[in-house]
Amino acid sequence: MQLPFIRSVRDVDLRKQRVLIRADLNVPIKEGVVVSDARITASLATIKAAVDAGASVVVMSHLGRPSEGVYAEEFSLAPVAHRLGQLLSRNVPLLAQPEDCAGIGFGEVGLLENVRFLAGEKANSAELSRRLADQCDVFVMDAFGTAHRAHASTHGVAELARDACAGLLLDAELKAFQQTLRAPKKPMVAIIGGAKVSTKLEVLGSLADIADRIIVGGGIANTFIAAAGYAIGKSLYEPELLEVAKTIASRVEIPIPVDVMVGKVFDEATPAIVKAIGDVAADEMIMDIGPVTARAWADSLLDAQTIMWNGPLGVFEFDQFGEGTRILAQAIADSSAYSIAGGGDTLAAVDKYSVTNGISYISTGGGAFLELVEGKVLPAVEVLGRRSA
Repeated sequence: MQLPFIRSVRDVDLRKQRVLIRADLNVPIKEGVVVSDARITASLATIKAAVDAGASVVVMSHLGRPSEGVYAEEFSLAPVAHRLGQLLSRNVPLLAQPEDCAGIGFGEVGLLENVRFLAGEKANSAELSRRLADQCDVFVMDAFGTAHRAHASTHGVAELARDACAGLLLDAELKAFQQTLRAPKKPMVAIIGGAKVSTKLEVLGSLADIADRIIVGGGIANTFIAAAGYAIGKSLYEPELLEVAKTIASRVEIPIPVDVMVGKVFDEATPAIVKAIGDVAADEMIMDIGPVTARAWADSLLDAQTIMWNGPLGVFEFDQFGEGTRILAQAIADSSAYSIAGGGDTLAAVDKYSVTNGISYISTGGGAFLELVEGKVLPAVEVLGRRSA
C-alpha cells in the first residue's frame, strides 16, 4: 500500500490563521453526559497545536445519525463541547451555524454543532462545502474514522479551503497503516473476527497476499470451520461462501480450532461447554474458541513481528465466551511485535481486558480501517494528497 504524500499540520504556519478542524467526536452520550471521551482526547493534540500557535480554532464533527438538516437535541454536541472545555481548561462555545465561526478570536476554541444538522453534508454539496471553506484559512482533516466518507465536512471543504492538511491523529493513523501494510516485518499475523465473511471478504483477500497467517474468529470462523468439513450445529455461518473460504484458505494459513466453547442459546446466562471441534452437536452454537486452541494460538504469536487485530474471537460480551479473546488480547499485548488494533468491538475488548498499553497503535477508525486494509482509496486522503501536491 502506497499512500500519497500529505502535508501535516506540523508543516503549516497557523499563526493568526482561522483554523477549521474536522475531528471525530462521535462519542457515546447518556443523559446528557459523555460516557467515553476516548475520541475527544485523541483529538486534543491537533487542537492544542492550533491554539498554541495563536490560531482561531473551530472544531466540527458529526454525532449519531440524525435526520439530515433537522436539529434534534438528542444528537446535539453540547455535552461534547462541555467535556472538551473541561479537557482544555477553557470555555468552548457551541456554534449553531458555520457563519458563527467568525466570533471565535485568536487563541480561542469553538465547537460547531453537529454537521449532520446541516443540509447537504452527506451529499457533499458544493453550497455547504463553500460555507465551511469560507470560515477558515486552513482546513485540518483529523477524523480518520470518517475519512472513507466523501462528505462536505471531510471532502468538499478540503477541495475549496485556501489551504488543507492532515491533523496529527490522521497523520499518525496513515503512518501506522503504511508500516503495517506496505512492508510489514515478517512473520505477519492478522486476527480477523466478526459475524460474516461477506463483510470482510475483501479484507481477507487482501491480507492473504500480505500476512503469513490469518486467525479468524466469530461467525467468520464458523464459515471456515464448515468449509474444512466439520459440523457446526446451529452456529451462525454463510453456506454460500464455503467455496470462497476454501479458496482463501488455500492462499494463506488459516488455522482451524481443535476445541471450541459452545452454548445452546444465545444468552448471557447460557452455560459454556468445551467441545472438541469434531463433537459439536446439532443443537449447539460455537460461541468462542476453546482453551487448548486459545493457548496454542497465543503461543503462535511469539514469533510474530507484525500483528493486525480487527474483531474479537468470540461473543466476548458474555464473559463465559470471552476467554479466547482475552487470551489472544493478552498475547498481543505481551508480544514484542508491532501491533495495530482497530474497529469498535476490538477497542471494546482492548478496554475490557486492559491491554491498551501493550498495543503499539490503536486505530480510531472502523470502516476506514477496513477500507485501507482492502487497498481502497479514502476520499479524504485522496483530496489531501492532491492539495499537498
